[in-house]
This record gives sequence, C-alpha cells and structure tokens, in this order.
Amino acid sequence: MAWLSSATGPMTTHFWGPVANWGLSLSAIYDANTKGPEIINERMSATQVIYSGLFVRFAWCVQPRNYILFGCHTANVAAQGNQLRRWGDHKLKTEPDTAPAQLQSLSYLGGGAAAVLAASLIARKPLMSAFSNMGGPFAAVAAMPAGPFYIHFWAPNFKWALSINNILDYNRPTENISLSMTSAMTLTGTIFMRWSFVITPVNYSLFFVNLVLSTSSGYHLARKIKADYF
Repeated sequence: MAWLSSATGPMTTHFWGPVANWGLSLSAIYDANTKGPEIINERMSATQVIYSGLFVRFAWCVQPRNYILFGCHTANVAAQGNQLRRWGDHKLKTEPDTAPAQLQSLSYLGGGAAAVLAASLIARKPLMSAFSNMGGPFAAVAAMPAGPFYIHFWAPNFKWALSINNILDYNRPTENISLSMTSAMTLTGTIFMRWSFVITPVNYSLFFVNLVLSTSSGYHLARKIKADYF
C-alpha cells in the first residue's frame, strides 16, 4: 500500500506520464502485428529510436528516478527499430529500383545524428570547464541543472524532432497515418506538459516541446478520425 502514495506511485504524474509513454512502444508493437508496412513513417520511427535512447538516460538521471519511463523508452527503441526493419524489407520488395537510395538516405540521417551526439559527449566536459572559467553568464549557463551540458536539456529538446516530423507530414495521406501512434503521441504530449512542472529540475523546455507535440499530433489524429469515421 505504501507504493500507492510513493513519489512515483499512481497518485502522481510521475506514474501516469511514463505510463502514457508506453503508448509509443505498444502502438508500434500493435501496428507491427495488425497493420501493413505501408503505414510506417520511417522518418518518425528513426527519430523515435534516437529520442527514446536519450530518454532512457533522462529517466535514470531525473529525480525521482523513474523506472517506468526507463522501461517504456527501452521498449520503444526495440519496437521502432523493428518498424524500420519492416519498412526496409517492404521497400526492397516493392520498390527494388529506388529502395537502396531511400535506405541510404535514412542511414545517412541516422549516422549524422549519431555523430552529432558522439561529438557532443566528447566536447561536453571541456566546454563546460571553459564556460565555468569565463565567469558571469557563461558560468551560470554551465551551472544550470537543466542547461545545455546535461541530459535534462537534450532529451526534452530532441523531442522537437517529433513535432517537426508532424509538421513536415501535415498533408500525409490519412490512409498512411497510424491511428494508434498519433493517439499515443497526443496523449503523452498532453500529460508530459504537467509532468515537466513536477520533476526536479523543473523543465520549461519540456513543457513547450510537449505543447507543440500534443497539438501537432492532435491535428493528425483529428484528420485520421475524420477520414475513417465521418
């Protein structure tokens, strides 16, 4: 019973926010078992692999440490990776002439993102030390617990990539929109707006990115519902 009133129990947003995030991995698993590969948005799935990888680290560092969030993002890395595999197989079978170029383009995108992340990790400590030694506003930036030298900054801000994908797909054919995925993204964006104010440190960038995510995902969700049911 103590768990019910604990810091990460079901009476808190620390529980419901991460639970809502399970919708991302569960929707990918659901789509993989019930839907054809033609609805897979390869750009969004690739983005979610990187996004969830960052949030695995974020969930471990945030206070209170959130094992539900850690677990759901670990599962999402695997689920979205499987969706990318299905997309690649589908393209190679149905578009053998153009599929290699599409796969290469996506691999370049992923490789570039990985290179930027690796370079950031290598440069983090030297840059942080340099900023601290400069004093004034630079030292203040280096000391910010949710500043650019910590995962509390990078994980939430990388979430902008999900919203950017939604905006780029503003006119995506509704038959190629996943109802389960857009529902999950709308829900998690809405709940995480609240969660951003109850974690330590309070994360305003997390609030704004989830505001845009819930709005852009809600737009596609409304389009899908209208096309399928009205």
